Amino acid sequence: MSRVITKISAQKRNQERYNIFLNEEYAFSVDEGILIQYGLTKGKVLDSLTVEEIAFDDEIQRAFNRSLSYLSYQMRSEHEVRQKLKGLEFGDAVIQEALQKLKKLGFLNDESYSRALVETKKKTAKKGPRAIKMDLKKRGIEENLQQRVLDEFSEDEQAKIAKQLAEKVVRSEHRKTPVQIKQKIQDLLLRKGYSYSICERVIEQLDLSKEDEEWQDMIELQGEKAWKKYALKYTGYELHMRVKQALYQKGFPADVIDDFIEQKEQDNGEEI
Repeated sequence: MSRVITKISAQKRNQERYNIFLNEEYAFSVDEGILIQYGLTKGKVLDSLTVEEIAFDDEIQRAFNRSLSYLSYQMRSEHEVRQKLKGLEFGDAVIQEALQKLKKLGFLNDESYSRALVETKKKTAKKGPRAIKMDLKKRGIEENLQQRVLDEFSEDEQAKIAKQLAEKVVRSEHRKTPVQIKQKIQDLLLRKGYSYSICERVIEQLDLSKEDEEWQDMIELQGEKAWKKYALKYTGYELHMRVKQALYQKGFPADVIDDFIEQKEQDNGEEI
């Protein structure tokens, strides 16, 4: 059954959409682009099949426009845009057509997006390959593309960024022993997504040596804490051995520990 367009009017809230009236009755609304694409003018005759085609293409255009709005804030992956459109209750066929149009016009490109994401994560979060890989996976980037862009993140560049993180730990944890600092660096770098080999490479480049005065300051602080902790349960020889073991595990040299224990004995008037 054919019907005639008897009126076309722009919507008040959206001047880019037009209401179409067939045989004096409101029938549907379309985007301005669809209006032009189908040459919709007053007096044009439309059959039922054409109306269905117009409705489908208009739905694609609406999905396309919503996608552009979503992409205007930041780059997105194809997966992210697809999920957004699904949340807006567009059909699968409409979503697929809208995505193809976005890709054809250069608004959507997973390879460019992935490279930009890698650069952002490297520079702002100082993440390593393993953590970035998880970010790419969350955004629906296919595995081959994940690997391809991460292969461009060289080990030298990884070590450079990881060293910056490690040096920050050294500065903030200067009251810790080298063993404790190394552990904190390793924990941080592994959380950030770097490999054990990068951790070892970076730590080897750092000067974590301590002067005698620094050892003395550190053991006075950490030794006292250990002494108070174990003195609640132990006394005499067992107390001394518990404290000695705890400080040794923290990385204090044996002679520094012995001097500390000896001083505590003298202070408390004890003998082993």
